[in-house]
Amino acid sequence: MRMQAVREFLRPHRTVPQTPWSATHRWDLNPLRISILFLGLFIFGIGDAFVIQSNIGNGPWSVLAQGISRNLNISMGWSTFAISAVVLIAWIPLREKPGFGTLSNLVIIAIAIQVGVSILPLQDNYLSGIVFALLGIGMVGVATSLYITCGLGPGPRDGLMTAIHNKSGVRVGRVRMGIEISVVLLGAGLGGKVGLGTLLFAALIGQSIAVALGVVARLTAK
Repeated sequence: MRMQAVREFLRPHRTVPQTPWSATHRWDLNPLRISILFLGLFIFGIGDAFVIQSNIGNGPWSVLAQGISRNLNISMGWSTFAISAVVLIAWIPLREKPGFGTLSNLVIIAIAIQVGVSILPLQDNYLSGIVFALLGIGMVGVATSLYITCGLGPGPRDGLMTAIHNKSGVRVGRVRMGIEISVVLLGAGLGGKVGLGTLLFAALIGQSIAVALGVVARLTAK
């Protein structure tokens, strides 16, 4: 019975749950909501840094960020920030409007990634690299469940995905796949690290987010 209860508690959630900190619109701010948003975004960046420092392959957007950072001789943080800014500019012709969470995503994740890659050791052992990658994927899932339930606007990349979907009518999953394959190919061509970590991220990130949303839904259920 106890294991069944645990499985039920961890069952993936298919929708974004309403929580005590969920906003009514993208600029509906209060201290609790902002704190959870900032915490989620910071954990997201640290999780991404764990995957980067696993040294077995980055998540798709970090492949691109690493490739750009190596070619322009800039930090991962600045590279991530620049990519997010360019993606946000791409929202303009798509008529997508940012929220407080969108702009916070732009800044905080870039800072957190730079903090993470500066502190976390680069792994030189494949097994420890896998542990780092899995830990990072889990952290990104938890972080996403926190900031997305704030309802203060999607991150630049997610907003691009949904805006293209809304304009084209192409399924969200196909739009996301097309964007991320393009990003990985471009990043790999620039020298970004692609490997098992990239495959693990692609295969597990959706389930990680879904499980985390399920936990949040159950912890905040009235």
